[in-house]
Amino acid sequence: MWHKMGWFLKRRYGLAPEFENDYQQRYRGRMTRRLLAPAVLGAASVLALAGCAGTSTQTDAAAPADGAVTVVASTDVYGSIAEAVGGDFVDVQSIITSPSQDPHEYEASAQDQLTLKNAGLVIENGAGYDAFMESLIEASGTTAPVITAVEYNHDYPGAEGHDDGASAEPTASAGADDHDHAGEDGHAHVEGFNEHVWYDPHTVEDLAAAIAQKLGELVPDHVADFNANAEAFTQQIEGLEDSLGQIGTKDAAAKVFVTEPVPVYLIEAAGLDNATPNEFSEAVEEGQDVPPATLLESLQLIESGDVRVMIVNPQTGGAETTQVEDAAKSKGIPVIEFTETLPEGQTYLSWMQSNITALSDALAA
Repeated sequence: MWHKMGWFLKRRYGLAPEFENDYQQRYRGRMTRRLLAPAVLGAASVLALAGCAGTSTQTDAAAPADGAVTVVASTDVYGSIAEAVGGDFVDVQSIITSPSQDPHEYEASAQDQLTLKNAGLVIENGAGYDAFMESLIEASGTTAPVITAVEYNHDYPGAEGHDDGASAEPTASAGADDHDHAGEDGHAHVEGFNEHVWYDPHTVEDLAAAIAQKLGELVPDHVADFNANAEAFTQQIEGLEDSLGQIGTKDAAAKVFVTEPVPVYLIEAAGLDNATPNEFSEAVEEGQDVPPATLLESLQLIESGDVRVMIVNPQTGGAETTQVEDAAKSKGIPVIEFTETLPEGQTYLSWMQSNITALSDALAA
């Protein structure tokens, strides 16, 4: 299969053999959903750099006309967190801003590359979730520090930023030249790791501290402002944790079915039980067909009446997700939606609170 795919990439995009081999190693098993972005970006990057070379410097990016740091985030989720921490001293630009866009499948543009080139600080998710950022960082030649959210999660291999009882030490790179894109310690997809870390309150608390620290290094005159904003943000995250704790007190170990692992961190924080067969959610996440035996197991689980709530991701799906959703509705099981990006008009905090409220209401139904 990869022999044929290599032929396709070389024929369609003119990719060099070494890029083809690197592509196979980094994205094997995620072909269906994540194939096009690096290839399309590679085709656009030469033109973008040719047209934009020399038009911006890192100094310009870190200190635009209004004195704010230009922060570029892969999604508006991280953009919202950066705005909460940076306040009036950041100018945030998010690459993905619509719930209709799937970050796994996003095809970066030449404009996106220019946006990265002009960044003063970059925030990505990592672990293969927003793989387009890896290509953008490399192709743009940005020297901006890069903060990778997954590195603040307890379960991420080799994570150093998430440390209970101590302030988070960000592992942000010093720029594209120091940013590892393909090795075992880089940000390629990690098998068995749930990369949707923005649904984990502890990770977000430490990420906010890391953003504050890095912004303080970039704009030392406003260190106190960034720290105060991060502390206020963290206090509100603790409020979310209190709401999750109330769910756990009332509905501990209630079984939840998720069509994709997007909300798993949140339901675990609420003391609930993810009853979904792993093969089901993994297949949906990878854009693959759910094995028939796994689909049958899932339908039988729903039919048993043990599942209290089903959570679906409207940004992804297929025939199998529709089938289990219909089965849940026919059994009177509440079905709620958790997206990967912010609904219009929401901040990170208001969005998470609405998700928690929806979960609590569904369990009470």
